[in-house]
Amino acid sequence: MAVFASADVPLRARAVCEAMDVEIAPNNINNVRLKLKWLVGRGILVETKQGLFTQPRP
Repeated sequence: MAVFASADVPLRARAVCEAMDVEIAPNNINNVRLKLKWLVGRGILVETKQGLFTQPRP
């Protein structure tokens, strides 16, 4: 969540991997994308456009 707190624009899964110092590999990016979609389902994040994730704004 710290990645999104410091970001002023929606992020893609690849950018989240880079910010968390996770190896940029297709499997890692897909795993992060699945976790981001799970957070969207829980209402913690929102997907503004397909593949772009951010925190909901009050």
